[in-house]
Amino acid sequence: MRFLPPSTNSEYSGASISAWFLTFVAFLTLGPGLIHSFLPDGGAQSIADLDLRDRRDVVIGVFRWEGATQLAFGLGMLVVSIRYRTLTPLFLALSLLQAALIALQGWVLSPPANGHHPPAHFGAIALAALSALFLALSLRNPRASSAEPSSSPRPNLGFKPGEEPGPGAQSPS
Repeated sequence: MRFLPPSTNSEYSGASISAWFLTFVAFLTLGPGLIHSFLPDGGAQSIADLDLRDRRDVVIGVFRWEGATQLAFGLGMLVVSIRYRTLTPLFLALSLLQAALIALQGWVLSPPANGHHPPAHFGAIALAALSALFLALSLRNPRASSAEPSSSPRPNLGFKPGEEPGPGAQSPS
């Protein structure tokens, strides 16, 4: 039994740049995941400039948990972008949702009390817009739009295979 099923890349019909963008987003997700998981303060004070005096252990624990989810999601995106490109639209939609929620929460619903926005709040706006663009490109089917009209199947108007209607012929009813 194999751990991973066969690749589905040959069945992907969207823009290849969308899959490459997903690879880029995977690395953008893995980087913070490593920081949140392995930096002594998880990046809470050293990067996000949070005050850790009162609940240091809780804040760092939450950052470590976030790092674990970022590592898992980033690895999933990387596998999809390299081996299972037919799932690219789904993962770009998830990336769009995640970035939009981060931006909404960081700038509108719960902006930081001290006024300092961590890097993720700024990047989330750009990532949401780019994810939407590359999602749209991943859903396009360039092969279908470039097909010649004569190569598309003709509709069956009720004639038997091999029968061609002549001038003035009517469809059998």
